[in-house]
Amino acid sequence: MTAPRTPAAIVADTTADLSWQEDLYKYLHAHPELSGAEEQTAERIEQELQRFPEWEVTPKIGGHGIAAVLRNGEGPTVLFRADFDGLPVAESTDVDYASKHSQLNAQGERVPTMHACGHDHHTTSLLGAMAILTDTREHWSGTVVAIFQPAEEASIGAHRMVTDGLGKVIPRPDVCLAQHVVAGPAGRVFTAPGPVMTSSTTIEITLYGRGAHASMPDRSVDPVVLAASTVMRLQTIVSREVPPGKFAVVTVASVEAGKANNVIPDSAKIALSCRFYDEELRKKCVDAIKRIVRAEAVAAGAEREPDFKFVGLLGATDNSPQVFGALRPAFDEAFGEDSTDMEPWSASEDFPVLPKAFGVPYLLWTVGITPRKQWERAVRAGRLDIDIPTNHNPGFLPDLSTLPVATKAAAVGVLACLQSQWPSEEERAGGAAAPSTPTDREIDEVAVETSGAE
Repeated sequence: MTAPRTPAAIVADTTADLSWQEDLYKYLHAHPELSGAEEQTAERIEQELQRFPEWEVTPKIGGHGIAAVLRNGEGPTVLFRADFDGLPVAESTDVDYASKHSQLNAQGERVPTMHACGHDHHTTSLLGAMAILTDTREHWSGTVVAIFQPAEEASIGAHRMVTDGLGKVIPRPDVCLAQHVVAGPAGRVFTAPGPVMTSSTTIEITLYGRGAHASMPDRSVDPVVLAASTVMRLQTIVSREVPPGKFAVVTVASVEAGKANNVIPDSAKIALSCRFYDEELRKKCVDAIKRIVRAEAVAAGAEREPDFKFVGLLGATDNSPQVFGALRPAFDEAFGEDSTDMEPWSASEDFPVLPKAFGVPYLLWTVGITPRKQWERAVRAGRLDIDIPTNHNPGFLPDLSTLPVATKAAAVGVLACLQSQWPSEEERAGGAAAPSTPTDREIDEVAVETSGAE
C-alpha cells in the first residue's frame, strides 16, 4: 500500500495559479476599513471567492463575516480563520500602494486607516491556500472551512460570527487553525504549544470628584489629581504584587479630564489595557486594580465610588500540544531551518473564541515579514526595538516575498490536520454526542464581557 504524500510534497507540486495574489494584496492594503465597517473589503473578498465555485460561500455572518466550505469526501473538518479589518493609523511607508484611505469612526470622526497588523496579508494568504487545496483535491479527503472574520481589532468579530449562527452554516470543525504575520526574519514560520498570546482585559474607569472654578481648588474634589495619583499607584501592581517569574502588563492607555483651562471638572476617565497568560493572575490583578482605584478615591475625599466598565475580555491563546504535534513536522519538512520555535507574544487575539465555541483544539502560528537584510542589520546594531516596525506601527509593512510563504504555511497546516486523527464528537462530549452547533452555554463561555464591574 502506497503511503500518502506528505503535506509539503502535495503543496510543492501544486499547479494552482497564484499570480493574482500580489495585486489583491496591494488593493486590500491600499483600502483598509475599520472594525465593523469593512463593507467594501467584504465585497472584494466575495468577488475573489468566485474563483472557487466548488466552495459553498455564506456572506454576512455577524456583520461582514464570510464562510466558505469545501467538502471532499470522508475525513476531518478543518477550519482556518483569516481576519480582514484595519486600524485607525496613518501609514508612513513610501510604497506606491500605501493607504491614503480615511473613514468615519464610531464617534463620527474622520480618521486615517491602515492595515498596520497584516490582516490584508492574512486574507490574501488564505485565499491562496484555498486555490492550492482546490487544485490538490485528489491528494486529500475531508472538509475545509475558510473563515474570513471582521472586527478582530475590536475583539468582537469572532464572537459575533458565533452568536449570529456560524455553527448553522458550517459543519462542526474537528480542529481550528490561524496564522499571524509579525516583525521577524521574512519567511520564518514560528510554532509552539501552550500559551503563545496573552489574555486581554480592557477596563474603562470613571473617577468622580466635585467640580469648581480653577481659582478655587479648595472648593473641589479634583478628579485630575485623583486620576494622576491613581495612575501612579497602578504602576505598583506589576512591580510589587506580581511574582518576578510571572508575566503581567497593566497599562494606563488613556486619561481624559476637563474641557476648559479655568474649570476643575467633576469627573475623569482612565482606560486600562491588561495582558496575562495566567487566568488566576489576571483575576488577582483585576482585584488589585479595583482595590487601588477605590482606595485612591476615598483618600481624595470623593463622595461617589468609581465606575468600572469592562469593554473587552479575551482569553489567552493556548495552543494545543496535539495540533502542534501534527503541524510542526509538516512545517519542518516544508520550511527546513525556517521552521522554528515561537516565543510568547504579549498581544491578544479573539481567534480562540471560534475553537472554544465548538469545543475543539486549535493552533495559531506566526510568520516573519521583515526583510532579512533589514532585520540582520538591526540585530548587529542592537536596534531591533528602534529600527524594526512592529504590528500597529505606521511603518509596519510585510515584505511581498512572504505572501507565498504564508500561503504555503496555511495550505500545509490544513493538509497536516486533514491527515491526522481528532477526537470524535462523542469523545469531546465525554460519551454523549455533542450538538452540531455551539450551545448558549458554550457561547456565553467565550463571550466578550461588556457588563460593569461589581
